[in-house]
Amino acid sequence: MPESGRMRSFVCALLIVAIAEITPPASAEKVSPAAAARPDAPLDLSVVDRLLTTTRTVRRRLDLTRPVEPELIEQAIEIAIQAPTGSNRQNWRFMVVADPAKKKAIADVYRKAFEAYAGSRPTGAPSTPGGRISASAWHLSDHMHNVPVLVIACIEGRVENQGLAAQASLYGSILPSAWSLMLALRARGLGSAWTTLHLTGEKEVARILGIPDSVTQAVLLPVAYYEGKNFKPAPRRPGREVTYWDSWGEHR
Repeated sequence: MPESGRMRSFVCALLIVAIAEITPPASAEKVSPAAAARPDAPLDLSVVDRLLTTTRTVRRRLDLTRPVEPELIEQAIEIAIQAPTGSNRQNWRFMVVADPAKKKAIADVYRKAFEAYAGSRPTGAPSTPGGRISASAWHLSDHMHNVPVLVIACIEGRVENQGLAAQASLYGSILPSAWSLMLALRARGLGSAWTTLHLTGEKEVARILGIPDSVTQAVLLPVAYYEGKNFKPAPRRPGREVTYWDSWGEHR
């Protein structure tokens, strides 16, 4: 073999050894790129579970100074609309608000509703989990107009005067997609907060944004990059305590 051919073979052998050394071994929690490309490939549960258990409502840690790229919002919405939709009507709508004047007008509506709901502003440093949540809620109310993007998840139709089944169907077609949107945003380094208090002034918000009377607003998500990385699962009751089998109150 010519000298150049032997050299190429030697280099190729070194590359194969190097790749083998840096490639982690396959395990139940690691999925190979080839397997991940298959539609029926198993999911990496460690990643999925971390996303599901650490997507939190973010208030104080929203970065109010860093712009959010519109493309990231659009990507997240593409993911969100894979959520269930009653009768495949696909009648969800997402109102994205980045205009400063409109954000301020919506923030004013939200702040008025929040102050009526929250009562007096707490004083002093919070010393309990409840106190910290209250302080962060006040922080968001004070700075809602500074959040880079507001997203209002809406759905075509009104069900205020209809029965339980119609209401469950309508909200069941928009709330899952709003939660999927929060997850997709989190996966892209963006935080959000699930808020609904603006709905006390829904008609005023609809007027600000030109939303038709035939459309229901469901949830408002302030969206921004978040500061810090140590999101953790929230304290929750054990699943067994809230799960019944076959008859109400019966545990397995």
